[in-house]
Amino acid sequence: MAPDTGRPYPADARSNDQWFQHVAIIVSDMAAAYARLRDHGVTHISSAPQTLPDSNPDAGGISAFYFKDPSGNPLEILHFPPDKGADRWHRDTDALFLGIDHTAIAVKDTKTSLAFYRDQLGFTVAGTSTNYGIEQERLTGVFGAWVRITALRAPGGGMGVEFLEYVAPSDGRPFPQDTQANDRWHGHIRISTDMLTAQIDTLMWQGVDFVSPGVQALPTDALGFRRGALLRDPTGHGVLMTAPPAP
Repeated sequence: MAPDTGRPYPADARSNDQWFQHVAIIVSDMAAAYARLRDHGVTHISSAPQTLPDSNPDAGGISAFYFKDPSGNPLEILHFPPDKGADRWHRDTDALFLGIDHTAIAVKDTKTSLAFYRDQLGFTVAGTSTNYGIEQERLTGVFGAWVRITALRAPGGGMGVEFLEYVAPSDGRPFPQDTQANDRWHGHIRISTDMLTAQIDTLMWQGVDFVSPGVQALPTDALGFRRGALLRDPTGHGVLMTAPPAP
């Protein structure tokens, strides 16, 4: 096996750097979930779990905590109050960790990202909010954080995508242009489509930045697909377009 030559996250990486991406895991009890993570010695990004204030009607009552996995990838645990979040997160259960709701990505510009994910890929906007204040600073680890948030859902359901546009501070670093797939900050969103070839042709014609030289065929469907193409969104995040495996 070839050695891992991928580069680690920069030691001074912050939540407003444009390569930032996290996976949001819903929990049934924030205090118990945070205690479990502390028992396992996770690296904090947030100072502690934060509950967003009721003065923000779109996000008030939601509690969240950012941390890192052993490779340095950002993760989030999230708890919804009864009036927010999908119905599946409010079912009676003894489970503590309930599942993944979305992946959140820092974006350069919300309008440009909407033109890609909504207008080109068919996602729909599920909600928006603007988060700021001491709770947002403590959550993100970024002093003065003022974040424009846009939540999207795919046409067929499944995990959502959430844009994080930092209105302030605006000094987040751009996605490195020399990013390779084995660099630790590289992540990708996988989107399955029944019209892979046609969509890839359209995206190429529209000048989207591709990593793969068009659609590639794999020898097996061990990864859940046989054909796919890797491209980058307007900020630089990876998007893996795949075709469902043949029945």
